[in-house]
Amino acid sequence: MDLVAARCRPNTLLAQAFDFKVFFTVVQVGSPSQVTSADVLSFIAHQRSPRRGSNVVRLEDGESSLSARTIKCRLASVAGLFDYLIVRGDAGVVANPVPRGVTTKGAGRRVIRGVPLIRAPRTLPRVINSTDVDRFTSALRTDRDRAMVDAMLLGGLRRCEVLALRLEDLDPGQR
Repeated sequence: MDLVAARCRPNTLLAQAFDFKVFFTVVQVGSPSQVTSADVLSFIAHQRSPRRGSNVVRLEDGESSLSARTIKCRLASVAGLFDYLIVRGDAGVVANPVPRGVTTKGAGRRVIRGVPLIRAPRTLPRVINSTDVDRFTSALRTDRDRAMVDAMLLGGLRRCEVLALRLEDLDPGQR
């Protein structure tokens, strides 16, 4: 975690710490050197199981488990941890148990590499019309929420950028 803290922003540190907590809660082993690829695959299966019952689904894709992006992000955090342990060399980890992808055979018995283990859909942001924006902003209760939404709408900021803003980052004179 010290390496992540030195290289990344505080929210990334918290996210990776939570990813590790989830992984090692599901994969209960004595030490990281005991984690196998089978453990990682069972972790993926656990993450793909329904969370709140099979009758509760996401509207965008009809799935009842965690988003493929969430699972992929958690696997990236865990893979990074094992890469770090291999570089350090003192944790007894000699190979990364997180598979990088699935090797398949294509037409003509040719080996195709690089098929991702988890395929996350690529989606474009949806553009909303001005009446929807007005309805949304009128439903906001506090000036703080309105300011955050205005920064996203008018300043083109993403959610993570708005959440990371500090008062000293704003300069009304410079706009």
